[in-house]
Amino acid sequence: MEFNQIETRIEEIKTDEVRCCENELDHMSISLEAEVPEALYIGMKDFISGNEKWDQSKLISSAIANFLFQNGSDDRAVTEKYLNDIFNL
Repeated sequence: MEFNQIETRIEEIKTDEVRCCENELDHMSISLEAEVPEALYIGMKDFISGNEKWDQSKLISSAIANFLFQNGSDDRAVTEKYLNDIFNL
């Protein structure tokens, strides 16, 4: 897998892996596998260990929403996630 390539395995996603989330903005979750540079991993791990409200899933979800919003996504759920993350740090 290349540096920034995210591999989704749709055929591996089974009904029992898709779950409804308590957060009304997150309607369902899927599993992703990605390779990231070690520096990003260490930064993520350090941030999570210093911020009790955050976990790996929330951080990645926030980063993706941030990227999509800043690159022109007009999806309401993306905008809501982005704004909620900004004001609820």
